[in-house]
Amino acid sequence: MAEELTGLTAVVTGAGSGIGLATATRLASHGARVIGLDLNVGAMEGVAEWIHCDVGSADSVAAAFLQIASASPVLDILVNNAGIGAIGTVEEATDEDWALVFNINVTGIARVSRAALPLLRLSESAAIVNTCSIAATVGLRSRAVYSASKGAVQSLTRAMAADLIHEGIRVNCVNPGTADTPWVARLLDQAADPSAERVALEQRQPNGRLVTADEVAGAICFLADPSQRSTTGTVLAVDGGMDGLRVAAR
Repeated sequence: MAEELTGLTAVVTGAGSGIGLATATRLASHGARVIGLDLNVGAMEGVAEWIHCDVGSADSVAAAFLQIASASPVLDILVNNAGIGAIGTVEEATDEDWALVFNINVTGIARVSRAALPLLRLSESAAIVNTCSIAATVGLRSRAVYSASKGAVQSLTRAMAADLIHEGIRVNCVNPGTADTPWVARLLDQAADPSAERVALEQRQPNGRLVTADEVAGAICFLADPSQRSTTGTVLAVDGGMDGLRVAAR
């Protein structure tokens, strides 16, 4: 894979921490030039070239891609990873919750992809990978808005793959289970008993532990690898068996 990515340029949204940072790190270690889009540089210094970008703003995305186009004439890999969470049932969620989460998690992917496509069309090995979630395929309690947004991401991924296949642009997504990231840590901090909630999340996974950010990054890089030329419209679960396995508790 190292030889395959040498000389390629990748853009990763939400690259400052968690899955985005792990993905940027792995892409860079395999020779890619990585540009990280995020609200803050986070921990990507020395890993990726940071460009400030709010994927929830069309103006911010447009400005970021003007910078990208001036820095690189071609884009080979786009990882749409930026996203936000939400806790609550459909009864508890407000109209503002729905608008905010969908603007970032769904429309954000669309506006970033739209801005990236002119540069991706110049690549001989263009790939888009979207970070989706196990919430797209499994019903989770108190995750109504988030689950709906990720269901939309999965459907959007396949629609984009169908639209772009004849241009040689592959589009896939990963569905992580609950991952051990700063984002999940912040959600746990909101619980009445964070330690008990973490144990409950671990027990929910058939393999008995949270998914690591690096495991998800490995799947993203696999889907982005130019050697996977026949892999498009694929949903790759990295969830410790949560979607497909039904095992007795240990």
